[in-house]
Amino acid sequence: MRRSYRWVALVAAALTATAGIMTSPAVSAEPVGSIMVACAAPAWAEGTSYAVGAQVTYSGRLYRARVAHTPPVGAGWNPVAAASLWEDLGACDATTPPTTPPTTGPTSPPPATAGLPHAPYVDMGAWPTPSLPAMVSSGNLKNVTLAFITASACKAMWFNAYDPRQGWARDQVDAVRAAGGDVKISFGGATGIELAQACTTVSALQAEYQAVVTAYHLKYIDLDIEGSATADPASVTRRSQALAALQRANPGLRVSFTLPVLPEGLTADGLNVVRSARDAGVTVDLVNVMAMDYYRNGDYGNFAVDAANSTFNQLKSLYAGRSDAELWKMVGVTPMLGANDDGHIYDQADARQLVTFAQNKHLGMLSFWELGRDKNACTGALYMCTNIPQQPYEFSRIFAAYRG
Repeated sequence: MRRSYRWVALVAAALTATAGIMTSPAVSAEPVGSIMVACAAPAWAEGTSYAVGAQVTYSGRLYRARVAHTPPVGAGWNPVAAASLWEDLGACDATTPPTTPPTTGPTSPPPATAGLPHAPYVDMGAWPTPSLPAMVSSGNLKNVTLAFITASACKAMWFNAYDPRQGWARDQVDAVRAAGGDVKISFGGATGIELAQACTTVSALQAEYQAVVTAYHLKYIDLDIEGSATADPASVTRRSQALAALQRANPGLRVSFTLPVLPEGLTADGLNVVRSARDAGVTVDLVNVMAMDYYRNGDYGNFAVDAANSTFNQLKSLYAGRSDAELWKMVGVTPMLGANDDGHIYDQADARQLVTFAQNKHLGMLSFWELGRDKNACTGALYMCTNIPQQPYEFSRIFAAYRG
């Protein structure tokens, strides 16, 4: 899916931001002063999986894991450098030396969480910066998908302007959660460089995904794979392996793929992205289809439904052991509101048709591109306007009726 570009001044301002592992805003432990604690815990070791609450020793101090994670080898995520991952419990009393580190740490997955039945995309690169709490409230929504994290060399960045490690827009994410909703962050998109193409090793790629998951305490991530990225075997394989490792390090993390589609279903390349993930051991939560820009004549409302039905049949061949109900829960649909890039129209009647279809089939998710366009309800540049008659947030209120 496409996104807009910010003003040059915004990007220039971002260049003053400093990089680092630290999450912002970080949770700070109380000063421990000269308190001494028993350290009957293994020494911290990179490449070891740590569950929430796991204790380790490092440089003569005892630490407790704030979140489940696996520090990638060579990434430098020790308890001092990655303070957002570890709580400092105090200095060791030297009477209980640390034990030998285990080959694998404890891994107890958290309770299963519910999915996000609706999560429209928000172009976080729009100017001025979108106000997520206001948009969610005005649209009667709960959840949103934030787009896009791309690559600056092998480094995750918000549209090449902000380092997610610094928690840019974290206050907005927290406000959405405080209102009872949640966010999904999407990597990729139609512009910029996709991380799996920029990073040449699985461990480096996993580290970039982990940095974002940690900074925003994510339960959901999305991989929007399109263009050349769908047809690049090396990056497809690398992404699949990194995502499988990421899920092992973050039990319960839900991973969705957003892929190009036709009324006849996913393209061969898109289907291979899902197959590769499956074969690598990724638990795929959703296959979200971009029901837009078909460049053919016809009813775009019907085309969206056709695309969902076709994708369901394709998933049935990939996941033969699953029930129809389980497979429908793996299907997400994302149309482009109003005028599409090809000039065809997806209107309010089409949106209501899709919601009814989703309610009958109990789809995993409905989304749309894009919430800012729905808010603006204007005629003009396509990146900010739907170019059809509508009220502000009219589509949001239609899609918000879908509860799974």
